[in-house]
Amino acid sequence: MTPELGQLALILALLLALAQGVLPLIGAWRGNRALMAVARPAAAGQAVFVAIAFGILVWAFLRFDFSVQYVADNSNLELPWYYRIAAVWGAHEGSLLLWIMILNVWTVALAAFSQKLPEIFASRVLAVMGLVAVGFLAFIIFTSNPFGRLLPMPGDGADLNPVLQDPGMTVHPPVLYMGYVGFSVAFAFSIAALLGGELEQAWVRWARPWTNVAWAFLTCGIVAGSWWAYAELGWGGWWFWDPVENASFMPWLVGLGLIHAQAITEKRGSLRAWTILLSIFAFSLSLLGTFLVRSGVLTSVHAFASDPRRGVFILAFLTIIVGGSLLLYALRAPKVAAGKPFNVLSRETAMLIGNLMFAVAAAMVLLGTLFPLIGDALNLGRISVGPPYFGFLFPLLMLPVVLLLPFGPFLRWGKSDAGMLKSMLLRVTIAALACAIVAAFFVDGHLKAIMGVAAAVWIGVGVLLYAYKRWREVPSGRRYPAEMAGMLLAHFGVAVFVVGVLLSESLSVTSDVRMAPGQTQHIGGYDFRFDGAHRTTGPNWRADQGVVTVTRDGKNIAVMHPQKRTYPRGQVQTESAVDAGITRDLYVALGEPMDAGNIEGAWSLRLYYKPFVRWIWAGGLLMMLGGFVCAADKRFRLKRTVTRAEPVVEPRLQETRA
Repeated sequence: MTPELGQLALILALLLALAQGVLPLIGAWRGNRALMAVARPAAAGQAVFVAIAFGILVWAFLRFDFSVQYVADNSNLELPWYYRIAAVWGAHEGSLLLWIMILNVWTVALAAFSQKLPEIFASRVLAVMGLVAVGFLAFIIFTSNPFGRLLPMPGDGADLNPVLQDPGMTVHPPVLYMGYVGFSVAFAFSIAALLGGELEQAWVRWARPWTNVAWAFLTCGIVAGSWWAYAELGWGGWWFWDPVENASFMPWLVGLGLIHAQAITEKRGSLRAWTILLSIFAFSLSLLGTFLVRSGVLTSVHAFASDPRRGVFILAFLTIIVGGSLLLYALRAPKVAAGKPFNVLSRETAMLIGNLMFAVAAAMVLLGTLFPLIGDALNLGRISVGPPYFGFLFPLLMLPVVLLLPFGPFLRWGKSDAGMLKSMLLRVTIAALACAIVAAFFVDGHLKAIMGVAAAVWIGVGVLLYAYKRWREVPSGRRYPAEMAGMLLAHFGVAVFVVGVLLSESLSVTSDVRMAPGQTQHIGGYDFRFDGAHRTTGPNWRADQGVVTVTRDGKNIAVMHPQKRTYPRGQVQTESAVDAGITRDLYVALGEPMDAGNIEGAWSLRLYYKPFVRWIWAGGLLMMLGGFVCAADKRFRLKRTVTRAEPVVEPRLQETRA
């Protein structure tokens, strides 16, 4: 009866989510402290029952309980234990349960760290989180039950999708969902501010660390997914503009704009309405990503096959969340649309331009992702929108951001001095041009590579000049607070990312060849010698494994072992071999045997020389680290406070303003 206990736990969690979502809102409206006090214990109880359900599903996988339909569909007796755990979120029902559990992790953390928030405001925030949980719990209970029975119980199950049997899949979905779901906190803060008619920007300071942490987790999840696709799919690329990749990239872009908008609102009181709107859009795009992955309306290697009922449910839920929040925004936003004016030459202007570029880029990605559906609905045929569209427009939209990035920290709030900027402009221009000229001699005149070096130096030198300026002018102990250090790390990460992308894309060498044992292929200054293939086995697969010896100038560099694996149900999966380095990757993927009966032992192979590809992920990790460091700033630590917009319903609610 263990699976039935899991289902019961989800039902009890739904009831507690209803209590958490409804009663505190009524309490805040009526000034009833008893109802407001329901929020935290209801959130804790909901988290306990969701954790029980998740633990029961994990236990069902570990003990091969094939009487559970979901376990039988995504596991078998040969699947290693670590992939059985990854299989818990390897398909629709389990990934949805993981989403709900992570939502509860965020809610419990919010309940624990919001003790010093005004009671009425905190109850509204937790209530909004509860209402979001109601939607997802109802979805999993009524349309996507992970504990459905399969009778009679089979002796063995199917298998986890071989594409997902990779160490990256044990990390990528949980971390990505931490980012996705984390934007619900910024959303809840914004809705609570609108419900309470918040007229000051204090709530933005409370929300900023949560937004930074959510964005940092999403960055880490995207980096992990990119690395997994590069290493696992055998195509040698790191980003394909796949619909589900885009689904995570859109909230990342809007979240990046939100981080900067929150900084403006918190420090200057400007762009309050825009900040609220970005909070709504960031979480709405996270929900849209859920719809794209689980509805089956778009084809993707990441998407879960699903029946139409699920897509309709998510679409209805998305409509309620987005429509309701935008209606509330339309009614209340004019009351909070105020702030200090600022000059054209100011930090606010630079950050606002960046915000607009991020928003337009997200809209461009959204249009390209959904355009096949639009064309199909209008009987225009199945129109494909791919890398040429995104690859042209996205760099064009990001160009103003790259040009302004070094100047942002030098600009002052309100109004800046143009003289200081001229001096800084001269320095970064000379550095960028000098490095570009030097790079031209090493990259054989590849324009994209030269531009990559120039752009990276342009950004990086700007970051270093500002760090030096603070070192020289600011007293010790105040030079690099966490918020400042996080900003410098993230901006420097952009420089590393840009040079990695442009150098890798312009200097990579690919060769699709037919090779018999003993034959050698020369690419990128390296000699790849194919030494044949042999059979090998793993815990739940058998494979043809190639042996490729790489040399350079007669010196052995690496012996690589690409595989073509076959899994129990006949699925075939390519496992590439990668010799990683700081400045280059050597990459080999094994294709198909080329001769009848494999008489000569010839195979098709795909060989890659990928310079600086690791810098792409290094830049992403620096951005992630910057987000976490920024969130740790002690300015964001809460002091007990209440805003003038909050009614004082009892004498005990009176607190000292921070």
